[in-house]
This record gives sequence, C-alpha cells and structure tokens, in this order.
Amino acid sequence: MSGRFFDQWAVGDTIEHPIRRTVTETDNLLFSTMTHNPQPLHIDVEAAKASEFGQILVNGTFTFALMVGLSVGETTLGTLVANLGYDAVRMPAPVFIGDTMHATSEVTELRPSKSRPGSGIVTFRHQLINQRGEVVCECLRSALLKGSGA
Repeated sequence: MSGRFFDQWAVGDTIEHPIRRTVTETDNLLFSTMTHNPQPLHIDVEAAKASEFGQILVNGTFTFALMVGLSVGETTLGTLVANLGYDAVRMPAPVFIGDTMHATSEVTELRPSKSRPGSGIVTFRHQLINQRGEVVCECLRSALLKGSGA
C-alpha cells in the first residue's frame, strides 16, 4: 500500500505497519559512527557492560529514524510534499541489539494548507514497539501532503 493523499485521511485513522525490523549490532555501530556519536554506551561493549543497562544501548536517533522509516510506506510514500516537524519525541524504554521493532501511526490532526490549495497538513502520532510490547519511541510528525487532485 502506498501513502495516502491529504483528503484521504481522517482524524483517528490508525495503522499497524506491516514491516518489522530486528536491530543489529551493525545498524547501531554504523549509525553511531556515521553521525560522529562517540557515546561509549553505543560503541564500547565494556563500557556498556559496566552501565546500568549491562549491554550496548542502541543509539536513540537510530531508533527515532527507524520508527519514522517504518511508517513511510503506508502514510506518505508518493504523497509527501515535505516533513514540517517532529514534536514531543520521547523514548520511554531502551532498545538493545536483537530487539525486533514494529510501528503504529494514528492521525491526530488535519488542516488544509493555507499556502498550497488542495494540499494539507497531517499530524501523525507514531509509536515504535518492541517484541515485548513496550513503546520504545514515540513522536508527533507533521507532514504536508498533496491532495488527490494535485
């Protein structure tokens, strides 16, 4: 399923995204080094073992990016004009190597664009959930979407 146009959404629409993803050591290491994040909790096994977590903690910005990426296919693929912002980003539980994630999205707000007739802004509440049913990341994402007549 591809993304929906602005006028195809309604407040309360909810999606359980079908793609699941298991986080690997390579994911975490590459993302941390590509973004120049030297946090020992993410890249140093011995430092991570000595922490309260007792193991490598997955980089939170990877976790956030994975959540948004898992949502794209059913929300904005092919209909996005621009992402306008991300608000209320929270990470209520840690992510570890080997955790398997899935995402959900709910439309919380809709408003027509004042500057682009036919287009509109959809606010999604995204959640990333691990294999234990714990929410590990959530946010509000505002996206400017094309209308179906655009």
